[in-house]
Amino acid sequence: MIRDQEMLDNLVSTVGRFVDEQLIPREREVAESDAIPTDIAQAMRDLGMFGLTLPEEYGGMGLTMEEEVLVAFVLGRTSPAFRSLIGSNNGIGSMGIVTVGTKEQKEKYLRKLASGECIGSFALTEPSSGSDAAALKTRADRQGDQYVLNGSKRFITNAPHAGLFTVFARTDQSKAGAAGVSAFLIERNTPGLSLGAIDKKMGQMGSVTSDVIFENCKVPVSALLGKENEGFKIAMKTLDRGRLHIGAVATGAADRLIEESLRYAAERKQFGEPIANFQLIQAMLADSKTEAYAARCMVVDAARKRDAGKDVTLEASASKLFATEMVGRVADRAVQIHGGSGYIREYAVERFYRDVRLFRLYEGTSQIQQLVIARRMLKDFNG
Repeated sequence: MIRDQEMLDNLVSTVGRFVDEQLIPREREVAESDAIPTDIAQAMRDLGMFGLTLPEEYGGMGLTMEEEVLVAFVLGRTSPAFRSLIGSNNGIGSMGIVTVGTKEQKEKYLRKLASGECIGSFALTEPSSGSDAAALKTRADRQGDQYVLNGSKRFITNAPHAGLFTVFARTDQSKAGAAGVSAFLIERNTPGLSLGAIDKKMGQMGSVTSDVIFENCKVPVSALLGKENEGFKIAMKTLDRGRLHIGAVATGAADRLIEESLRYAAERKQFGEPIANFQLIQAMLADSKTEAYAARCMVVDAARKRDAGKDVTLEASASKLFATEMVGRVADRAVQIHGGSGYIREYAVERFYRDVRLFRLYEGTSQIQQLVIARRMLKDFNG
């Protein structure tokens, strides 16, 4: 667990150099191949990046929320695909085990997740239940000392790489909504579990997603994560941390877009001088910097409150909402500053423009964040 400021500074600096020297130069390769190079994945394992947030006793670094977002700011400066490869191991693919897993489950999986030997994946979304996650239809029927799962999951990040899935399924068919949903830890080689084709996406090449399909997939009772019919609570517990993480990544992406825009504006000449001298260009740069700074402050403040043990559901949603909407505006300005060049794939801003669009959709859409924020406000107002 990092508590020493010098150690934290060294970690952030090391990740920063790794981003600048190894990841940014390989972005185009990843975009064209739609895959993370094996040597990069191994380098990330060697740096311990798959276990940033996992407990030290299981081989992780045990970063606090604030420490995690400081690293995520730096990781956000490069293609989201790199962060995505390690993201589920440090978040939704492992936090359920950390928070409610049995001693046996922790011993069996956390070390492998922390080392990157195993990739974790979070299987909640379904073809007919996205924002309305509690409407999921995948079922897990108890038969003696095992459960039998049937159903399918959609858009599951890292599914093609995953060795372990945290799967949510309905165990009590008599209960609607969130009630009656349980969580299970299911290994990739379990009979009855299969994958659909890798999704072809608008952006975020190298971050792979696919359907996960269950056809009479039998798992032992020991695969149950937490208590039966309380799986949705587990899913919700992971979201505050995940939303702050995505808010930090979006802020890091905005920083990169601003860097690219500033460099281009300083070098590009029109009417005999750099376009950075033109006030309308300066206004776009200033607005982008101001919004990115605001997002950073929001994320760090919410992270500190979470580390202090406070309920940050509202703050996490507000941070995720603002940061992900903000980076969309920054990306649009970046393309505008680049002019026609911003529409050409040779320039990073074209790719980031497509990549950052997804931030407003996963970990809860912007509209879901608005609902969470408003409902929490009304709850607090009404006592």
